[in-house]
Amino acid sequence: MWINGAYDAACIILVFPLIVMIGAGDMAVDGRSVRIARFFGDLSYPIYITHYPLIYIYTGWVVDGHVPPLQGALVGAGVFVAAVALGWACLKLYDEPVRRWLAARF
Repeated sequence: MWINGAYDAACIILVFPLIVMIGAGDMAVDGRSVRIARFFGDLSYPIYITHYPLIYIYTGWVVDGHVPPLQGALVGAGVFVAAVALGWACLKLYDEPVRRWLAARF
């Protein structure tokens, strides 16, 4: 079990700061990269909030059902697409309208 702790420590001490450094040092910012970054930034919180039930159900299905790897991978890809679609729907149908309403009201 000590290897788990070593892996976690290496990620926190080495990998995560390296990712931030790479992102902070990139000066090539065009309209396309800004749109992509804004899309994923806007989508990150709705996905964060809504993905857990999907992952919980999927994990229970895989563990309890002894699912073949290929079938599990295909359904896992579907769960990924469903999580993104659900997050996008929550963003467009709930988050943005409520933010507009609050901005107009306050």
